[in-house]
Amino acid sequence: MEDPIEFLHSNQKSMILQREVGSDTLSFAAGLKHVLRQDPNVIMVGELRDPETISIALTAAETGHLVLSTLHTNGAAQAVERIVETYPGNQQQQVRMQLSMVLEGILFQLLLPRSDGAGRVAAVEVLVGTPAVRNLIRSGEMAQMATFIQMGAKFGMQSLDQSLASLVNRGLVKQEEARAYVRDANQFQQALAARPAPGNS
Repeated sequence: MEDPIEFLHSNQKSMILQREVGSDTLSFAAGLKHVLRQDPNVIMVGELRDPETISIALTAAETGHLVLSTLHTNGAAQAVERIVETYPGNQQQQVRMQLSMVLEGILFQLLLPRSDGAGRVAAVEVLVGTPAVRNLIRSGEMAQMATFIQMGAKFGMQSLDQSLASLVNRGLVKQEEARAYVRDANQFQQALAARPAPGNS
């Protein structure tokens, strides 16, 4: 479900049904309710905008569906907080519990100008729903999430600063451009030093 549909997908190894809010359904929430009656394997929700949509998406995930969606935030950890804070205070702990049980991962991307001027390249922060991450979500200890992301490379995690440093070391982004988005200057510097630039030993 999208608002609006931006790209038409063709059926190849699966059957894809696209629905547009305003044309095929009144809202994301209404569309989700209808989708759940169709026995889908994967559900893509264009955007999690309100508590009703989020609640239905969480229920869909709890019942075994793979649910993909987008959210406007400043980072992977902030996406969790944004979802929880959409609800009144007396409902937030329940949402934390639900989210901690179904979250598989969060990708945050930031598009930066390429150093060669040929378009843009994505810096990507990756949060994986490991047992430790799920515990943090459940307990609401989100201040520790940045450390878990930074130290979670063996689980496939990557901080934004690590991604920015990688882009600089690979010559894809200018260092001054990357520094404008750095969150932790020390972590960024360490990541730069850990990966020699191309051509250097």
